[in-house]
Amino acid sequence: VQLQASGGGLVQAAGSLRLSCAASGRTLSSVYIAWFRQAPGKEREFVAAISWSADNTYYTDSMKGRFTISRDNAKNTVYLQMNSLKPEDTAVYYCAASIGGLGYGPSIYPYWGQGTQVTVSS
Repeated sequence: VQLQASGGGLVQAAGSLRLSCAASGRTLSSVYIAWFRQAPGKEREFVAAISWSADNTYYTDSMKGRFTISRDNAKNTVYLQMNSLKPEDTAVYYCAASIGGLGYGPSIYPYWGQGTQVTVSS
């Protein structure tokens, strides 16, 4: 699976951004796509995930209600809509894929996109 993340940028606090993750390379029906983020000096942390073939979504509790993950099957793209952004959301955001299973740790996901920088100014 090849992943291409995009959509990051600089935004003021309370603003919004939508990240995109374009997937390609194989049949996606059994794939889970997740978003992780990594701030400087911190470990990579789970943000949200979605199954490709069902409407199951998963979030870290602290981001539930502000972030929404969705997918467009026709475009083979997963989105992360981020609202009410805070300076502490500043990080590099990565999309990742696993085949057949969901996990909250990075090691579950063998396929990664290149990351997109999100910077939230106060």
